[in-house]
Amino acid sequence: MIKKIMVIGAGQMGSGIAQVCAQSNFGVLIYDIDEKFTKGAIQKIDAFLSKGVAKGKLTEEEKNKALSKIMTTLNLSDASDVDFVIEAAPENIDLKKKIFSKLDEICPQETILSTNTSSLSITDIASTTKRPEKVIGMHFFNPVPLMKLIEIIYGLETSKETFNKTEELAIKLGKTPVKVKDFPGFVS
Repeated sequence: MIKKIMVIGAGQMGSGIAQVCAQSNFGVLIYDIDEKFTKGAIQKIDAFLSKGVAKGKLTEEEKNKALSKIMTTLNLSDASDVDFVIEAAPENIDLKKKIFSKLDEICPQETILSTNTSSLSITDIASTTKRPEKVIGMHFFNPVPLMKLIEIIYGLETSKETFNKTEELAIKLGKTPVKVKDFPGFVS
């Protein structure tokens, strides 16, 4: 059962992903390499939620509950107790492979490792792990809190169980999942 999600990358996509996870009642841990990025993510999320309160789309209590679900870290080893990872680092295959290789060593064996890539090969990223069956793509669209579509991309070795759990998570996040083969450009 997925309870705690790590979001890697505190930029535009990462902060949006963290927000929808927190608003869906998951514990969220945002990781980035610099505190200015993690603080910036919290500020972006707070501002977005505050706009929602001002427009009557959520209450102050709902906003505060979502914010209370989010923690930040500069230490990737804090991934040692997460159930699911959503990587939203820059679109650089070498960077993503390095991150996934480290996550493979740190995360529990049952943890699913997903990437928000919009075009890079899931199979290639998964090749750096000892758990390619647990590596999958979750391509969110910007702005994440508003866009309902999500592409779920399975690599050559991604298991049906990993796909099903990822699809279930996407639905819990209020998204409409589309199953996509690992092919350049996916659906979008």
